[in-house]
Amino acid sequence: MKTETEKKPPGLDDPRGKGPKPPFKARDQGSTGREAEMSPPPDFGEATYQGHGRLAERVALITGADSGIGRAVALAFAREGADIAIGFLENDDDANETARHVREAGRRALLVRGDIADDRVCERIVAQTVRELGHLDILVNNAAYQGPSVQRLEDIDAERVKRTVLTNIAGLLNMVRHSLPHLRPGAAIINSASIQAYQPKPAIIDYASTKGAIVTLTKGLGVELIKRGIRVNCVAPGPVWTPIVAHSFDAKELETFGAANPMGRPAQPAELAPTYVFLASNDSGFINSEVVGVTGGVFLS
Repeated sequence: MKTETEKKPPGLDDPRGKGPKPPFKARDQGSTGREAEMSPPPDFGEATYQGHGRLAERVALITGADSGIGRAVALAFAREGADIAIGFLENDDDANETARHVREAGRRALLVRGDIADDRVCERIVAQTVRELGHLDILVNNAAYQGPSVQRLEDIDAERVKRTVLTNIAGLLNMVRHSLPHLRPGAAIINSASIQAYQPKPAIIDYASTKGAIVTLTKGLGVELIKRGIRVNCVAPGPVWTPIVAHSFDAKELETFGAANPMGRPAQPAELAPTYVFLASNDSGFINSEVVGVTGGVFLS
């Protein structure tokens, strides 16, 4: 018979076993980057996330919200009481699935399609969000481009560099620029960086470099925008089981994805969402220009 100290309280789970572990089946995980093609499917919190009204009546614009971390954040924000503008590039099926979950949470979902590498698209997305949802309180810059991993630096051509920089850096800055006239004191901007900003892989060095720039942008923007009462923070995930990973690595690389992490596995998108909720809510009111690592124990250094 277990003693009181040996009894396991409800909900006390070993974090090492909360998601699938490698080796994953070495197969094509979907070159189009569609979440529906991934096996095992990512967990975005549909069955587990419980809201507590921390974002009640707010409006959030989330780029890259059709799948992966973006979908998990959209679901969590909706269950916390926010209406969601779902920014996405081209995967209508994934975006509609995100919208379905937002609406099932009793909140409004607005689909805003377009490539944020184009400044005019950024302007349109923000304007459409404010026009149809009434205002804007939270901007999550989550969309990113990550090209396939390469064997040699020369395999990263100029067109890929341009696309990576325009999406990951210019797109982020333009989204902020167009959002600022609509953000009131108390608003929050949350950027998605990566462990790649601190421990870059040469095989995706263009992507890693932009994530380093996002860390710098977060710190600088936070110092400047707090003068207007707007906080800017950043989440730096470690390995996460998302479509961008499936799109960027071949089947052999995916087979062991996340195995080297101290947890012995990659994170699931659902495990990232609570950090975004915290940074968007009043609970983090004295946190600004900060980078929060959700890495499974890999140091941000």
